[in-house]
Amino acid sequence: MRKRGEWMKPTDDQILEILGNSGLVLSPSIIAFNAGFTRNHVNNRLSEFTEKGLVRRVERGKYEITDDGLGYLSGDVDASEL
Repeated sequence: MRKRGEWMKPTDDQILEILGNSGLVLSPSIIAFNAGFTRNHVNNRLSEFTEKGLVRRVERGKYEITDDGLGYLSGDVDASEL
């Protein structure tokens, strides 16, 4: 079972799942298109995830999930402790 942090939004799991399931480096626009969210919303969430260590910015506008991000998705990382 996933351990969400109080800082998390209802859309966060879906964004992280897209990154985690793809195993690819993705842009906010691609994630937004696949999730049905705005690019601005996804970009804001990716910034938060990067601060918390769930996502890594590979280069400008490109992100990948980290081991902690995968750990959160599998229930091994408690996001409230990040």
